[in-house]
Amino acid sequence: MSQNYKVNELFQTIQGEGFHTGVPAIFLRLQGCDVGCAWCDTKHTWEINPDKQSELILLTGSSNESTRWANVNAREIVAEIKRLEYSANLVVITGGEPCMADLRELTTVLHEFDFKTQIETSGTYPVLVAPTTWVTLSPKVNMRAGKVVLQSALERADEIKHPVGTEKDIEQLDALLAELTSSEDKIICLQPISQKVKATLLCSRVCIERNWRLSVQMHKYLGID
Repeated sequence: MSQNYKVNELFQTIQGEGFHTGVPAIFLRLQGCDVGCAWCDTKHTWEINPDKQSELILLTGSSNESTRWANVNAREIVAEIKRLEYSANLVVITGGEPCMADLRELTTVLHEFDFKTQIETSGTYPVLVAPTTWVTLSPKVNMRAGKVVLQSALERADEIKHPVGTEKDIEQLDALLAELTSSEDKIICLQPISQKVKATLLCSRVCIERNWRLSVQMHKYLGID
């Protein structure tokens, strides 16, 4: 029996963050998150309200910042991508917190149709994806819900994209990296919270000192979704 996924929106754009910055991408946003980040810019995805269930075709084609969601399976998602005639071949599964769902079937089916897949996760849920899915882990430490970043999620991550506001956030990242068997194979990106000037300068300095990457949320500077 096919698994269903709670889709909030589906649209094509340019990936604006992390390792794949600048790459054309299809964003598949799933509904539901209980991590509670204060600076979250997708709070409309947090709650799964049964009264807001909708049809997939009404949620696709552009970013809508709606609380509506559709309950669909992987092949229905692929069919909608085909109907929209999108040209990008990277599907970014985000949220919300996408790893609240088992994503193995979804990512496997997307790969069957020659899409590449990337997920963006907080690391607070087990990462269940196809072996070749690119995992971007943006660790959420000491958030309102009190969830912890899982060791297994850290180990599976291809890229650790850490939101930074102050030096304390750098210290938290160092503590997480110390838990890894090896961090040498991880791509580390620092992302200033809300494009704040002090945070951006801090991230720039640390990236230069440690040969890490700077992620500046390019899409927000360009004014695109």
